[in-house]
Amino acid sequence: MTQVSMRVDGVTYTDEVEPRTLLVHHLREALGKVGTVVGCDTSNCGACTVHLDGQAVKSCTVFAVQADGAEVTTIEGIGSAGDLHPVQKAFHEMHGLQCGYCTPGMIMASIDLLKENPNPSETEVREGIEGNLCRCTGYQNIVRAVQQAAGEMAGSSDTLGAQA
Repeated sequence: MTQVSMRVDGVTYTDEVEPRTLLVHHLREALGKVGTVVGCDTSNCGACTVHLDGQAVKSCTVFAVQADGAEVTTIEGIGSAGDLHPVQKAFHEMHGLQCGYCTPGMIMASIDLLKENPNPSETEVREGIEGNLCRCTGYQNIVRAVQQAAGEMAGSSDTLGAQA
């Protein structure tokens, strides 16, 4: 076992982990962050996307020991029921989800995209989320949601930096 310490959604956790434990499993099983979804365990779907030190990563490709000393933000850390992140709000308003399985990873990837490109075109949104798969929506409403969130966030420059 190896001791790791990481800050997850603003709270510092110190735990003993097996060196082979994937970050997604540590988040879900040890920390209860079940909004981070295990989709494929092969890095193909993006459902497990989280932010690691401010960058979107597929947490099924990162060992928990690699996150030692890092800041991790999960879908649970970006907003609350009474105070949704603008991307969460836009996904809801634009019907950017159906079954919801891909939604946490899609939102986390979208936040990362908007941090890098605050006013993406439709093509840039599609390219920015291409590592995340959705089997239900056909992506059109997801793209619309990301663009709506971009417009809303344009007037609030601290929204991205505060939670991303």
